[in-house]
Amino acid sequence: MTITARLKDEKFLVLAVIVAIAAYAMEHALLEMGQAAALIGAALLVVTIVLASIRVAHHAEILASKVGDPYGTMILTLSAVAVEVIILGIMMSGESSPTLVRDTIYSALMLDINGILGLAALLGGLKHGEQPYNDNSGKTYGVMILTAIGISMIVPEFVPSDKWHYYSAFTIVAMIALYGLFLRMQVGQHSYFFSYAYPRAEKSMSGGHDAHADADEESATASIAIILIGVVIIGGLAEIMSTLMSSGLEGTGAPVALTAIVVAAISAAPEIMTALRAALKNRMQATVNIAMGASLSTVILTVPVMEAIALYTGQPFIMAMTPVQTVMVAITLIAAAINLNDGETNAIEGMTHFILFATFLMLSAIGL
Repeated sequence: MTITARLKDEKFLVLAVIVAIAAYAMEHALLEMGQAAALIGAALLVVTIVLASIRVAHHAEILASKVGDPYGTMILTLSAVAVEVIILGIMMSGESSPTLVRDTIYSALMLDINGILGLAALLGGLKHGEQPYNDNSGKTYGVMILTAIGISMIVPEFVPSDKWHYYSAFTIVAMIALYGLFLRMQVGQHSYFFSYAYPRAEKSMSGGHDAHADADEESATASIAIILIGVVIIGGLAEIMSTLMSSGLEGTGAPVALTAIVVAAISAAPEIMTALRAALKNRMQATVNIAMGASLSTVILTVPVMEAIALYTGQPFIMAMTPVQTVMVAITLIAAAINLNDGETNAIEGMTHFILFATFLMLSAIGL
């Protein structure tokens, strides 16, 4: 592939570089122009970050099509979590809310399980009726998410403030141990939990040809390089976006959780489109892997990284969820355990999760 053709294919990343340079040069001018200008600038940077994330996700999908499930969806979810961790790390280095990490993880959980999975199951169910998948995946993801959330975001409510660093260190070890064993099982002896054998005719109609064609044309090395470059660009954009957003929202009375929702939405944007495409092509296994895998990865990978930052700086974050957040997570995980128990999803199950997502947005809008 020629350089010109490569640049044309990666026009979103080229645009992101141009925007990053312009934003860096104009950052102080935008801040001096007032809150409205800062918010407009932040909004433009959010859009640019999403476009760059889409290219990162595209190359993650190319790698995924080369290696197949469960490795494929693991690559996709890990790339999204990497973007989220970078954005959070940059934002927490400034004067961000001490609840930003907690609120972002909570928002990501609501977005992944109730938003992505709910909408995908709803639209896929309306089009195809009952959509099959391997029920072992839903059960395994569910119990892992419940354990990780309980350890990192419910139990901390009862940990004395003078003992936070001990429990923080324990949380890091616990999350790494959980995810280490999970990965070993996911790519080893229990890899069949996360795959589903679709009929041959259904595979041919699944739209997989385009993905495989892209995979054949792209080298794995090129995709990995572009993913790494994209993540660096996103990090630079996120730093400026954080400054502009904080300045633009200061004193506006906007919900505290708004920034957390924006961060969660940025990292989930590519996953949303991938999961919806899979559901509409009657490939619900990929949707379940993406939605539940992203939720698990967000909790179990973001928490140890951010807790390590807290220990390094000596400044703890508030990780314990509020009563409303705890109730919403409990309802979500109970609904997911029931809906993902029989190996088939339908529009009714999708609607229940999507209503929970709408409830989350409503509660966030009124400051809860």
